[in-house]
Amino acid sequence: MSENAGTNPSALVIEDDPRLADIFSMALKEAKYDTEIIGDGNLALERLASVVPSVVVLDLHLPGVAGEDILRHIRSDDRLATTRVMLATADPLRAEMLRSKANIVLIKPISFTQIRDLASRLRPKN
Repeated sequence: MSENAGTNPSALVIEDDPRLADIFSMALKEAKYDTEIIGDGNLALERLASVVPSVVVLDLHLPGVAGEDILRHIRSDDRLATTRVMLATADPLRAEMLRSKANIVLIKPISFTQIRDLASRLRPKN
């Protein structure tokens, strides 16, 4: 996922707002993750077919394929059984409906510190 892949756990940031995606990515890097940003639902599904990230930060409102469908895909794919999902949305009603399928639900706006600290808690224990 990055040039240091293998030394740190990997994280996919699936977010179509470039500014937010950069903030999430920087916070994950500070929590010692190798990160990759994907801004489109179709591209996210393609990438998830070839990688097994430790953490996915997932926006619900994406172009191409909705975040909710990506979440369902992650939860139905045995390869991704250990992938932790942080939902990031400004829609509290939708977030509540999906709470049981995500490891963490974050309501936007989300701070750099909040995402970094939560990502640190989700790091694999090895």
